[in-house]
Amino acid sequence: MNFLTRFSLKNAVAVFIVSFLLILAGLYSFSKLKIDLLPNIEFPQLSIEATYPGASPDDVNESVTSKIEDQVKGIEGVKSVQSVSYENVGIINLEFPFNTDLDKVEQQINSSIKELDLPESSNVDVNRFSFGSFPIFNISLFAKDDANLEKVLNDEVIPELNKIQGINSVSVGGVKEDLLQITVDKEKAAQAGLTLDGMKEQINQKAVSFPAGTLNGKELQIPVRVEEKVATIDALKKIQLKSTTNPEAKPVKLGDIAKVEAVTEQGEYTRYDGKDALSMAITKKQDANTVEVASETMKILKKYDDQLDYAIGFDSADGIEKSVETLVREGLLGALFAYLAVLIFLRNFRATIIAIISIPLSLLVSAIFLNQLDISLNIMTLGGMAVAVGRVVDDSIVVIENIFRRVRRSEEGMSNELVESSTKEILKAITSSTITTVVVFLPIGFVGGITGEFFLPFALTVVFSLLASLLVAITIVPILAKFAFKKVPPEEKEGKLQRGYAKAIAWSLNHKIKILILSFILLFSSFALVPSLGFTFIPNEEQKMLQANVQLPASTSLEKTNDVSLKIEKMFADQNEISDVTTEVGSRDFSTGVKRPNQVGYFLNVKEGVNVDTFIDKVQKKMESITKEESPKATVNVQEASTGGPPTNNNVTVDLYSSNLNDLQKAAKQVENHLNKDKRLKYVTNNFSDKQKQLVVEVDPDKAAEYGVSGFQLLGTISDQTKPVSVGDLKLDNTKRAVQLSYDKDLSSVKEIKDLQVFTERGPVLVKDIADVRTIDTFTSIQKLDGKVFARVEADIKGDDVQAVTKDVVDGVKKLDLPKDVSLDGGGGSDETVEVFQSLGLAILTAIGLVYLTMLVTFGKARIPFIILSSLIFVPIGSLVGLVLAKEPLSVSVMIGFLMLIGIVTTNAIVLVDRITQNREQKGMTIRQSLIEAGKTRLRPILMTAFATIAALIPLALTTSSGTLISKGLAITVIGGLASSTLLTLIIIPVVYELFFAKQVKREKQLEKETT
Repeated sequence: MNFLTRFSLKNAVAVFIVSFLLILAGLYSFSKLKIDLLPNIEFPQLSIEATYPGASPDDVNESVTSKIEDQVKGIEGVKSVQSVSYENVGIINLEFPFNTDLDKVEQQINSSIKELDLPESSNVDVNRFSFGSFPIFNISLFAKDDANLEKVLNDEVIPELNKIQGINSVSVGGVKEDLLQITVDKEKAAQAGLTLDGMKEQINQKAVSFPAGTLNGKELQIPVRVEEKVATIDALKKIQLKSTTNPEAKPVKLGDIAKVEAVTEQGEYTRYDGKDALSMAITKKQDANTVEVASETMKILKKYDDQLDYAIGFDSADGIEKSVETLVREGLLGALFAYLAVLIFLRNFRATIIAIISIPLSLLVSAIFLNQLDISLNIMTLGGMAVAVGRVVDDSIVVIENIFRRVRRSEEGMSNELVESSTKEILKAITSSTITTVVVFLPIGFVGGITGEFFLPFALTVVFSLLASLLVAITIVPILAKFAFKKVPPEEKEGKLQRGYAKAIAWSLNHKIKILILSFILLFSSFALVPSLGFTFIPNEEQKMLQANVQLPASTSLEKTNDVSLKIEKMFADQNEISDVTTEVGSRDFSTGVKRPNQVGYFLNVKEGVNVDTFIDKVQKKMESITKEESPKATVNVQEASTGGPPTNNNVTVDLYSSNLNDLQKAAKQVENHLNKDKRLKYVTNNFSDKQKQLVVEVDPDKAAEYGVSGFQLLGTISDQTKPVSVGDLKLDNTKRAVQLSYDKDLSSVKEIKDLQVFTERGPVLVKDIADVRTIDTFTSIQKLDGKVFARVEADIKGDDVQAVTKDVVDGVKKLDLPKDVSLDGGGGSDETVEVFQSLGLAILTAIGLVYLTMLVTFGKARIPFIILSSLIFVPIGSLVGLVLAKEPLSVSVMIGFLMLIGIVTTNAIVLVDRITQNREQKGMTIRQSLIEAGKTRLRPILMTAFATIAALIPLALTTSSGTLISKGLAITVIGGLASSTLLTLIIIPVVYELFFAKQVKREKQLEKETT
């Protein structure tokens, strides 16, 4: 690669023009990068939502969920199948390995479902899951003056929002639905022999419009339509209705037996700080720029300032911008610290500026590649840049230091030849060290799972930056050095540091055993610190947004739920720690898509400076005291809100299995109580639902056959009386609205169900004469894992020693006196964490193997790579001490830090060993002379590169800002490991080198004695 340096020196203007163009391209690419909090990862998960209107959980499970489960569990590659069957809907979640072609799988599932014999009224949708599928906004909207808020939203705001390229969906909660309510007099309808379902059919028959063929003329073909339309409400009232079950009954007009009126219904309540509001949730498309979408959304809302007010309860773009600002600030501070570190050593402003020129150039070039690969600017890419700041300057430091040193020693002064030879002298060292660091990141691709996907953008950012820094170091830096060092003072005599280091090397070489024993004592002592560190996936990061949920018994009405919520919201208003509250009563559950009138969800934004854990305990107790008064069986859950990031795996899970649902519920409650007693756990949840009362009408086949009544006819009669019947949408008086039929009197007792009349060929018969009517307790949902009915009790772990707590909890659960037919499977995030750590451990070993091969190709001798790799042995000393001092647990970030250290630490060893080799091969020095001379010559660049990297990482290691903790452990690991390994490398490498060449050293000593 020396030809690049030669070409650059001869064509300096061309190189500067290319550099300028690269800077422009980098700035342009940087401006075009999508900004997001997390890498855009599509999880290998598919969710199948099957709706079956009017069906109980048992019916949904038997008729829909189980059939779909049986069909899809045989799909190739499926890891797990989890399902839950609620009233009216079943959700089946499928998990696959990360390399799965989801398009192909989705096609297979859709084809398989089409083959199933599902109920006609059921409907099935298949959905995917990714970080991008989470709402980026939750906005509360209020009408201004007399504005019709819903009309403004539906006619103007939402259509405009949907035009924004990156928006996937806009949903509004809390809307009121305008209905045309037809309230039927039950007694008059019975006398006329009419049912709601029969009336619906006759109304729909009066509103038809169908093609009836074509009239063929000589010159024209005219399409023919047959239409019968009900155009007004008055016309609707005059429709003649005739009984289909009682031929003797006289026809009646709809208006004679029913009241027809426009009404407004509200299926959910949404509020902001206790004030009624509409709640708008916005999701973006998978590859859209979150910040851009948020900005465009705000522009549209501001256009309607005269008609609506809004308050933002949740804004992920704001959090993203803060995280980006923080990481940019840490990166800039890191660059400044690296500059100061280099300046302290070189004591020359020009040399320092040239050395750090690689930082902006390398990062801008990396931005070009990130843009081409459509990788967003997120906490991982920015973290990669912040971490790379210290490393990208290393090659330039070594080049500039060598040129600077040679110029000061040269009597001829600056020349192209001197710059070229100075660069060539260390070219092999910086090239091999950069390639070494690059190959270290290759194994991240083999880690697999979410860890590999999540850290891949980080690795690519570092790799692109390093390769760019190597190019800068051998092209631009020599040119700048040529112009900057025309007048430099001659080199001073060896400093005290160099003389002292030379003596230290000589002493160490004479006391090798002592040095090695001391080093290994330090190493094994550091390993003793590991148990005190804790073991986690990603360190817990405190959120300032809380998510609270209240679940009342399943049969609770929406109105009752709303009353309870209003009391809780009044309590929230008195809490100084809360800045604002968004309330959703009876809204659709985001994870399941099911509307639950017995549930309330809250988003609580907490003020800065509040201790979140303490406040959660406080507010949960207050909520429980309110709900227990209203409903003793109510459950309350308060926890930090999830923003859809990578799983922390800081949880413990106990899965219980049994075909006996009563025993399963009992066991789940026992485990839940056990977990609640453990003070190391928080957010204990039990997915096994409470029972609710259910009325079962069991048909007597013989009696039903005697009267000629089918089960479906009985179902139609009862559902006709117990729930409204939707007629559909009709355009009446030029207004399109939903039309609904219901009776004027609701059934209020079991007796009324028993006394219902069923019209048969033999005349009316009561339900109790052909069926057994009884009340039972039934579960509100049925949950299965891989086809087996199960209950899951789960909790988050407060501390960072996830593995130890998980083991204690699972062992404790196994000692409980659970029902005999209940089996359990305990584990949780620690199991996945162990797998990830094993993968990362394998990646580290692979990286070391790749480094060895790189060194073997570079130096051509088998022993040299082993000498270089010996510097890695003592990396854990500083890293583990640093983690203990910073109170950081062992995590994935720490493991990635160790992976990085393999590349960074070997760089120093390569620079030293390369000089030793030059001394021996080109200058004919003995091994000991080579070691001491190389040590004195390379001491300054080694210390400079190490201190520059450490200094650049200090801001990241000291940060307390959210969104950067994933890089904090990494920074501390690298700082500690680099500090200890640099100091030990300067001593250990010479010692190990002499040990590997012991025979030759002995011969050289013998020859020296003979010569003397």
